[in-house]
Amino acid sequence: MLKEYDFIAIGGGSGGFNAARVARQYSDKVAIVDGAEILGGLCILRGCMPSKTLIYSAEVLHLAQHGSLFGLDIPEAKVDMPALHARKLATIKEFADYRVEAMTSGKYDLYRNYAKFVDENTIELDDGTLLRGGKFIIATGSYISKPPVPGIDNSDIWTSDDVLELNFLPESVIVLGGGVVACELAQFLNRVGSKVTQIQRSPHILKDQASDISEVVEQAFRDEGINLLTNTSLKSIEKTDAGFKISFEHQGQPTVCEATHLVNALGRVPATDTLDLHKAGIDLKPNRQIITDSRQRTTNLNVYAAGDCAGPFEIVHTAVLQGEFAAHHAFDKQKPSLNYDHMLDIVFTDPQVARVGLTEKVLRERGIDFIAADYPFDDHGKSILMEAKRGFVRVFGEKPGGRILGAEIVSKDAGELIHALSVAISHNATAASLLQTHWYHPTLSEIISYPLEDIVDELED
Repeated sequence: MLKEYDFIAIGGGSGGFNAARVARQYSDKVAIVDGAEILGGLCILRGCMPSKTLIYSAEVLHLAQHGSLFGLDIPEAKVDMPALHARKLATIKEFADYRVEAMTSGKYDLYRNYAKFVDENTIELDDGTLLRGGKFIIATGSYISKPPVPGIDNSDIWTSDDVLELNFLPESVIVLGGGVVACELAQFLNRVGSKVTQIQRSPHILKDQASDISEVVEQAFRDEGINLLTNTSLKSIEKTDAGFKISFEHQGQPTVCEATHLVNALGRVPATDTLDLHKAGIDLKPNRQIITDSRQRTTNLNVYAAGDCAGPFEIVHTAVLQGEFAAHHAFDKQKPSLNYDHMLDIVFTDPQVARVGLTEKVLRERGIDFIAADYPFDDHGKSILMEAKRGFVRVFGEKPGGRILGAEIVSKDAGELIHALSVAISHNATAASLLQTHWYHPTLSEIISYPLEDIVDELED
């Protein structure tokens, strides 16, 4: 049986669904193919929403446990894991139900199957159904990586999915990895009461950030009691009667750690293996992400790709933008290309890490003349009264005009603060023009005005 559509989305997560939603504006022959057991996509079900729900609860608990810093007498504050789990389920249910309702509204033909390509414009579903499309988008996401470490395949090893489903408090946990997911989950587990060891290969966690930013988070982790070990090399994983034993080298020395549970947070890989992309003439990068051009088209120009399976950033709002842009282009509705020089990313540790625009490394690689100015939160009124004195804000201004090219913040609520600079970068604002706006005192946001003043002063010298 062969069915024909103008647009087919393979994957019903944020990238695929939003592509289908836009395509539906131009055609009533739109299909979504998603074989996942539960509809909704990674962000809603096993990513952004559940993790941030749990992280925020752990932050409230942490503040309550340190009430004496604020002149408060809180005799006891502890986690209720079944209640925490129930709140998470209730919170994400509304988002998941809304997505499912939209996908099953009748606007799309929804196939609850997995798919693979049989030629350049046809896919076969796992029940044998053939779908031919005028245009496709691949938005199949990613899955947990398992690097070649002896013992990593043990079925009792947790992933982020398992941590987000916990309804009990683990006695002790080893978290493997130092990326965003590893850091967010390690701090969450530590704050709710587990004894946490975090093992990272690189000299710093959050290695894609500037090293002095990573160091702020590292110090916070260690001060909170996380046993953070960086500059390591994993050798083996052994399942024991009591849990797990990890053998590795730490700073060149053989080391062993044990815990009742182990979390593999060593990254994710694109979910492209089962699609038979070669039959559609679709090429991959060395990291197995799908090669796309500035229009999100693959090497098969009738097939687009978005989200984790395409990159260059595995962030949900990027997947949404890519999916929407691809669908407009598929129906010859021209929209401005995505500007990755305006990219925004946030890490929801405490302190949070937020970054927008070009980094210092990229600015130097491109030979752009710039001024870097920063200011610490331990010399700022609102952060001092909040006992949120860790971190700093850093802004990069272009010479000679002072246009804001990038910014980095590591601090309490950095993810909220960064948006002021994101707007500035997207609209080509200068340091001088930003200083014409009102920065209310006392707020965390007003700290941004201090490096702006430094940039303007240096340009005027």
